[in-house]
Amino acid sequence: MSAAALPELPAQTLRILHLEDSELDHDLVLAQLLRGGLRVRMHRVETRGEFEAALAEPWDAIVSDFNLPGFSGIDALRIVRERDAVVPFILVSGEIGEDRAVAAMRSGASDYLLKDHLARLAPALEHAIDAARTHAAKLQADRELAQSRQRLAELARHLQTRVEAERAAIAREIHDDVGGSLTALKFDIDWIRRHSSEAAVQQRAASAMETVTHAIGASQRVMHNLRPAILEQGLVPALQWLAGRFEKRTGVECAFRSSDERIGTDALPLPEGVPLVAFRTAQEALTNISKHAQATRVTIDLSASGGVLSLEISDNGRGLARTDLAKATSFGIRGLHERASTVGGWIDLSSGSAGTTLILSVPLDAQSSAAPLPADDGGDDNLDHDPSAWSAL
Repeated sequence: MSAAALPELPAQTLRILHLEDSELDHDLVLAQLLRGGLRVRMHRVETRGEFEAALAEPWDAIVSDFNLPGFSGIDALRIVRERDAVVPFILVSGEIGEDRAVAAMRSGASDYLLKDHLARLAPALEHAIDAARTHAAKLQADRELAQSRQRLAELARHLQTRVEAERAAIAREIHDDVGGSLTALKFDIDWIRRHSSEAAVQQRAASAMETVTHAIGASQRVMHNLRPAILEQGLVPALQWLAGRFEKRTGVECAFRSSDERIGTDALPLPEGVPLVAFRTAQEALTNISKHAQATRVTIDLSASGGVLSLEISDNGRGLARTDLAKATSFGIRGLHERASTVGGWIDLSSGSAGTTLILSVPLDAQSSAAPLPADDGGDDNLDHDPSAWSAL
C-alpha cells in the first residue's frame, strides 16, 4: 500500500519511512517504537525506486537498514540530504564498523543503532525529531531575519534616496526663489545708491549691500551642503574643494591626494551614485573631525585599483574610544555604514592614540545590486546647472 493511500493520522502520530528489505525486522522496529510509547505510522520500502518515490511525501523521520540488495543506507542518506537537509535519518544495522559509523555521521545521519540494541531506538528517534524541529525553526528564523535585514536595507536605500532628492529640491528653491530675490534686491539697492545724492541714503544703501552680499554667501554655502554642485566637475575637484574649504574654515591642515586625477571623469567613470556617496562620506567625516577629534592634520586619499574605489580619511586627533562607538546616539557612524551600503560598499573604521582612519570601499563592478542615489530627481532641470552660480554685480 502506498504512503498516499494510508488513512489520515492523529495530530501526534509520527510518520516514519522505513527502508528495510526484511518484513521481520520491520515488525521488530515497529514493535520497539510502540513499546517505547510512540504513536507511529510506518511505511516500509525495499528498493531504491520505492524509496525515491516515497520521498515525495512528508516524513517526520527516516529509519534505514545499512545493508540492502544493490543499495545501502549511506546511498539513501545521500539522496535524502540532497533533497532535505533537516529530516532526521537513523541507520539501523545488524553489524556496522566504527569507520562506517563515523562516515555515516559525517554524511548527516542523526544516529546509528545496532539491531540487537533496539531498546534505544525510541528515545533516539524522539531526540532526532526534536533536534530536527529545533534546527528547522532556527533555519526559518534565519530566513526571516535575512528577509528583515534585506527589507531594512531597501528601506535605508529608499530613505537615503529621498533625503538626497529633498536636499536637491531645497537647494533648487533657495537658488530660484531666495537667490533670485536676493540678487534682484542687490540690484535695486545699488540703483538707489547710485541715484541718490544724500550721504545718509548712500551710507544705508552700502550697509544694506553688505548685508545682502553676506546673505547670498550664506545661501551659497547652504546650497553646497545640500547639493554639491561641484561634483558636476568630477569627484577629484569636489574633494579638493572640500579639503580646501575645511582647512580654511577650521584652520586644520587638510591634504588631498589622488592616485589618478581622472577618477570620476569620462576617462575613468564611476557608477551612478558612487561620487555622491564618496563626497558625502568625506563631508561627514570632516564634520566629525572638526567637532570631536582635536586634530591638527587631516589627509584624504582617493584611489581606484583592482576594481575597488577607496576613499581614506585620516586624522592625528585623540581617537575614538569603544564607548564612543557604542553610544546609542552614534548615528553619524551608522549613517556612514548605511550610505555606503546603498552602492554596495562598506566602511572600515580604526582608531587609536595616533588618530582615526575611516575607509570607504566600493566595488566598482558590483553596482547592479545596489540602488543608485540620484544627485537630483526633482524635475527636468538642466544637469549642467550650478545652483551656486548666481549673477554678480
